[in-house]
Order: sequence, then structure tokens, then C-alpha cells
Amino acid sequence: PDEILEAFQPYYQTAELDDVSDPDLIFDLFDKLRAAGIFQWQEVEQFCNAFLQKSKSNAAIANICKPAVERWQKRYKSAIEAYKQAKEMFDRTKKTADAVLIANAENSFKECKQEKDALEIFKKDLGTFVRFYEFMSQIVDYDNKDLEKLSLYARNLRPMLREALLEEDDIDLNSVVLSHYRLSKIRQQDINLKDEAGVYLKPGDELGSAKPKDKKEEFLSQIISRLNELFITDELTDKDLVNYAYTVRDKLSENALVMSQIANNTPEQAMLGDFPKAIDDAVMDSNDAHQNQMMQLLSDPDKAAGFARVVFDLLVQGR
Repeated sequence: PDEILEAFQPYYQTAELDDVSDPDLIFDLFDKLRAAGIFQWQEVEQFCNAFLQKSKSNAAIANICKPAVERWQKRYKSAIEAYKQAKEMFDRTKKTADAVLIANAENSFKECKQEKDALEIFKKDLGTFVRFYEFMSQIVDYDNKDLEKLSLYARNLRPMLREALLEEDDIDLNSVVLSHYRLSKIRQQDINLKDEAGVYLKPGDELGSAKPKDKKEEFLSQIISRLNELFITDELTDKDLVNYAYTVRDKLSENALVMSQIANNTPEQAMLGDFPKAIDDAVMDSNDAHQNQMMQLLSDPDKAAGFARVVFDLLVQGR
């Protein structure tokens, strides 16, 4: 309830900004996008001329974007290859225990990652530019044709830039099917929203400052969300949930037969092998600190099945 109150209170009855968004931020992002060297301004002009023609064709418009797409893809492909090679080298040097080699390999790996991240952030910045311009232009009369042209071009270019999903980041959700859902009313409580002065919202003032996502944190967030859906969490923290899943995962990872089946089969096939019995054994062997969750799993087959899939994904991610 306290978290719900904290989330809703700023928007209760009257929401105010503690400052105004700086309309000139759009020019900083405009310059940043042009400086990236992905598109040339003559291509933006050509695109807008074609787009505004009554007899325009989607193919012709896409062809005008093609040079920028190819530049981005070429640089992105090169960055991905360099990133993979640098990561492999870094992983190998960590086994040598040579501090100098490890430091050099780590620096090389970071540089390659920065190039990959910069290209992914360029794509995010295109979307940020379009959204901010469309919003602010309703309030501010920019009277700037170049901003309008880039907004139109960026809106169409962004979907054409397709990022690669690295194998190490892959979270296979193909077999996840929503078969049913349940809404449970655990309790009802008045969170007492109040008229309070001095609660202000922050304006958008960090355009183009996107940071690359941490894939491990993103995966962990998904795992926590799935565990919260499985368990009644009134007396359980996120740390309780994750620690229990890791406890069962670690216990299962000691089972060489199960790990071999996971490594050499699809998730669907591996789940039909020794995995179901092995996870039951691991749940039974878990210590008293996880008694709450253990009883929920042992008393509800649906929860047990959902939890089994969470642990399976943790094992695959940790290989």
C-alpha cells in the first residue's frame, strides 16, 4: 500500500511540473543525430520531397532511406563482430591470471561495447527526437523547417534499423503461452490520497542521454516479475524470491544428467526428460528459510510448473 500511495500521490487531483521543459533541447539532439554520420542532409531533403508527393510510393520512400540503413548496418555489423572477438579474448585472458593482459583485454572489450552501444542509442535518439518535437511543437512555434524535416525522416528511418540479439542475451520466450490468468483479491485498503502542496513532476531535460541497457539486470527484472506472479508475496521480498530460485537452480546444476539434457536439447525436449523429477528433489532439499515458498509449490501444480520454467531459464542463462 505504501508503494501504491507513493506512486499515485504526485498525480492526485493536480499534477504540476517543478520547471518547464527547455524547448531548445531539440536543437542539441538535432546536432547529435547529424553528427553521428548515419544520414546525409540531402537524403533528408530528398525523403521529404518524395513523402509529400501525392503519387508517393512506399518503395520509393524506403529506397531513399536505404543508404542510411546500409551505413548503420555496416557499422553495427562491424561493431558486433569486434564486440564478440573482444569478449572472447577477455574471457580467455581472465583464465591466465596475467593482470596486464586482463587489463588490456578489458579496455579493448569496453571500447568495442561503447561503439555497439552508440549505434543502438542512435536508434533510441531518433525516437526521442520525434516524440519531443511532436510534443513541444504544439506549445512552441519553432518556425524551423529543418526540425520538421528531420522529424519526418527519423520517424520512418527508425523502424528500419534492426538490432542484433546476441546469443548471450537471448531469452527464449517462444514456448511461453498465456493459457489462463487469475485475479486474486487478497485485501482491500484505503491508501488515503491527500491534497499536498509541493509535489512536482520533473520535466524532460535529458534528451539524447540514453544509456545502454544492462542485459543481466533486465533478465533479473523479468525473473522477479515472473516470480511475483507465481507466489503470494505478502511476506516475501524480491530478494527472498530470487534467492530461492537461485538455491534451486544451484542444486539442479549439480545434476550432470539434467545439465547435459539442457545443453543438448530444445527447452521443450529437456523439460520432458529428468528435469521435472530433479526440480522436485531440489525443492524438497531446500532449507527451512524457504518453507513458505516450498509449501506453495508442493500444494499447487500450476505454480510448480511455472516455477520449474523460471528455474529452467535461469539454468540456460547461466551456462
